Amino acid sequence: DNPLKNAPHTAAELVGEWSHPYSREQAVYPLETLIDAKYWPPVGRVDNVFGDRNLVCACPSIESYA
Repeated sequence: DNPLKNAPHTAAELVGEWSHPYSREQAVYPLETLIDAKYWPPVGRVDNVFGDRNLVCACPSIESYA
């Protein structure tokens, strides 16, 4: 149970009940540079590792740009 394995932390998760051994501050701002430019993800991981490794592109094909 660590900040990297559970990332990204959503805003809803942060304001709810906190059951992790690390602080909310460490989860939200692991780097000082994020304090001014924080991106709040709307959802956590999709399908955990499967969703991270099997990306689906919804872009048009390369030929349509020609």
